[in-house]
Amino acid sequence: MMTLFIILVIIVSLTHLQQLNAGEFTAAYRASQHQAPITRLQISAQLTEFPAKIFELADSLEVLDLSNNQLSELPDGFECLVNLRILFLTNNNFEKIPAVIARCQKLEMISFKSNRLTQVDENVLPVDTRWLILTENIIESLPDSMGQLHRLQKLALAGNQLTHLPESMANCKNLELARLSANRLTAMPDWLFQLPKLAWLAFSGNDFNRANKTPDNSYSTQPSLSLQPSVIGVALEDIQLGELIGEGASGLIYQAHWRIQPQSLSGTDNHIAVKVFKGDVTSDGYPQDELDCCLKAGEHDNLIKVVAQLDRSDVKSTLGLVMALIPKSFYNLGLPPSLQTCTRDTFEANTIFDLKTIAKIIHQMAKTLAHLHDKGVSHGDVYAHNTMINDQADMLFGDFGAATNLMSLPESQRSAMERIEVRAFGNLLEDLLQLNEPNTSEEQVLYASLNQLKNQCIDDDVDQRPSFSSVQIKSEEIFSLLATINKD
Repeated sequence: MMTLFIILVIIVSLTHLQQLNAGEFTAAYRASQHQAPITRLQISAQLTEFPAKIFELADSLEVLDLSNNQLSELPDGFECLVNLRILFLTNNNFEKIPAVIARCQKLEMISFKSNRLTQVDENVLPVDTRWLILTENIIESLPDSMGQLHRLQKLALAGNQLTHLPESMANCKNLELARLSANRLTAMPDWLFQLPKLAWLAFSGNDFNRANKTPDNSYSTQPSLSLQPSVIGVALEDIQLGELIGEGASGLIYQAHWRIQPQSLSGTDNHIAVKVFKGDVTSDGYPQDELDCCLKAGEHDNLIKVVAQLDRSDVKSTLGLVMALIPKSFYNLGLPPSLQTCTRDTFEANTIFDLKTIAKIIHQMAKTLAHLHDKGVSHGDVYAHNTMINDQADMLFGDFGAATNLMSLPESQRSAMERIEVRAFGNLLEDLLQLNEPNTSEEQVLYASLNQLKNQCIDDDVDQRPSFSSVQIKSEEIFSLLATINKD
């Protein structure tokens, strides 16, 4: 079967796709597929109208990506795409979600990111929706029918104008990840913290926790000009940016070195990494909130060290962090979730972790997360793909894009938020344990201990989960069992 890339090339080469007759459309695709059915289709060609000839693929099409066009509506009869599971309409001109998609019986992943949505009507979403992306719109409220989405696992709402969430969403018992940052929420509802499967939650930059209000009671997307006292401010001109070594939702990471090293940092490594933030709002929230939480987290052996921030004394200056350069011996523990796994990380084929490695990683992660919550910070994105290790299983943790300052919450919600993140820790442990099979009796003892800790952390009753201080103590006990396992 053809790859998505090849399909894209073919589509883009058909300049006037909507004007092709059925024979031309079918011939172009079936010829390139050697008669294989088309399951994936991507078109990015400044379309203003839905290409009706796509209906020729009604029996086979499963993934349709019409992002980066100028579409504002879908045609009646769209539901004839009876096998459609995934629909991407990112960066178009939709002002409302077309009602026709509710009639797509197999549709479960939907993206209207970066459109012009002002509202979400009642019953406009398929009841089997699992993954809903509405980031960067101007939505002020959600319908009560959101509570009918019993399969909903992943909900991205950052960068809207929401003032509240409907109480009916307390029925979304399968919700695992929610991005609520950069909205106008006046408080966090108690029911949200009791959802049994919620593990990854971000809500910075709302009315109740954002500090940089404008006189009209709105929020500026302009970062604060004040420097955090915890690290020094440096001028970007004093840094020589080099190779691009990473890119995330919130910024670009460069290998760099000092042109002029600050006197307070003399004697430290001249080679550094610089994260330069981009855009006003990301899929996780405001870059300023990421920076603030990263600095609030302070130093820890397992956190990527922040050595400075870019000076923000001028409104036109760049928002960024200067960090210690991660040694090349470190690599990502896992890969991001796929369309199939939705919320759970993926791993390279044939990946295996021995129990000693798992126990060491988990011990370090427990200490790190206990430290963060002691500082009043939730990470919001506890995943293997945000974790780096070396061959000795030494761990470094970073990426605060989904982090939240918890001090704006009442004590009861802060405690519940900690236990939500404990579930994320438990999910990580579960993912790692699935990549191991104990062989010896000693390994079985260690595996059983790790599995018991995992079960405690992912308990559906939020109040029954341990705190991170308890998790840390338990992980230390398990780590001590390593001495009973013979070295290879």
